[in-house]
Amino acid sequence: MRRRLFSMMLVLSLFCLSARAEIDLSTQSPQPTSTPAPVELSGTALLDAPPMALDCAAALLLEPESGQIIFEMNADSPRAVASVTKVMTILLTLEAIDDGRVALDDVVTISESAAGMGGSQVLLDVGETQTVDVLLKSMIVGSANDAAVALAEVLYGSEELCVDRMNERAQQLGMAGTHFVNCTGLPADGQHTTARDVARMSAAMFSHPLYYEYAHIWLDEVDHGDGRVTQLTNTNRLIRLYDGCDGGKTGSTDEAGYCIAATAQRGDMRLIAIVLGAPSGAERFDIAGEMFDYGFANYRLYPVAERGTRVRGGLPVEGGSQGSVAVQLDADLTLLILKGSEQGIQLSPNLPESLAAPVAAGDRVGSVDVVVDGKTVASIPVAAAEDVDATGLPYALRRILSRWPAIGG
Repeated sequence: MRRRLFSMMLVLSLFCLSARAEIDLSTQSPQPTSTPAPVELSGTALLDAPPMALDCAAALLLEPESGQIIFEMNADSPRAVASVTKVMTILLTLEAIDDGRVALDDVVTISESAAGMGGSQVLLDVGETQTVDVLLKSMIVGSANDAAVALAEVLYGSEELCVDRMNERAQQLGMAGTHFVNCTGLPADGQHTTARDVARMSAAMFSHPLYYEYAHIWLDEVDHGDGRVTQLTNTNRLIRLYDGCDGGKTGSTDEAGYCIAATAQRGDMRLIAIVLGAPSGAERFDIAGEMFDYGFANYRLYPVAERGTRVRGGLPVEGGSQGSVAVQLDADLTLLILKGSEQGIQLSPNLPESLAAPVAAGDRVGSVDVVVDGKTVASIPVAAAEDVDATGLPYALRRILSRWPAIGG
């Protein structure tokens, strides 16, 4: 009998302590911070078809900040893209530098495998030493296959292991239509990608500030240290021909045709143009330039929403310490829109009638659809702006019982 009485008294005392602790936590602890939920874009191109005739096998025009595609053509058709494959090799090198795995001044001894590469090259010799800086410049500016393999070996020990990582990184970027066999883009059975996937990896590469320190170079040279000097000329003529173009990767083989992944910026807007399988080198540049012209002339970036903006008065809370909870947008959103169409943007909330307590700040509670000219183009997550504790004896007892093993131990 005494033991039962003691147990009842202990439960009651814990109930009182738990209630006081909840009050203290709710009034004294700072609101938890949360990671913004991603904005969900529709993924549908703004135009149903390219607004101009494109003499190439596949094309895509992308605005990378919003992630919106202006138009596309055969964007998911598997194709060889020649040296545009090096976009992934460059991206992995830039990421390795950012991570501190390699440094620009690291010295690399050129292997027989790297020196033996055909196609575009900077004419590296077996046993020659060059820095990561020189090799990266040679790959970005001159599309050098030997430099690409030398960097692959530095990063992962061999080109084969680098290719494994290239395919892994492709999966992480959502490149479902891509399979890499080498790091150079030289013809190989089973190697293919798509215009959409090239846009994805190009956007990742173009997001690195270090890339542009090399991409703008028109003429340079590589000193081999033995009296030989190799001249480098940028394979991307658009950096001289097109106002605002500051980067890109070209490629061409008989199988792939003439390809380019290029980027240009005017004002606060950047565009990425993908052209695959053009009939000539000059035509790929002309097509990319025409795509850029259309995008810059007709579209602008428009800030639609800011994280933290309150959404209506709040949502009722059932069984809570307060009757309602404030809710707010949980992400920023900037959209690419047709110039002059700002008045056609509407925000449509998708929120429940009420919430059940407890509610934690940052809990996702719904969304707001962004509708442009009757078409839903994005969905912005909505989150609770504050904590709301549950009240009542059943909830308090559940909390006590959930803590009982820890207390007993």
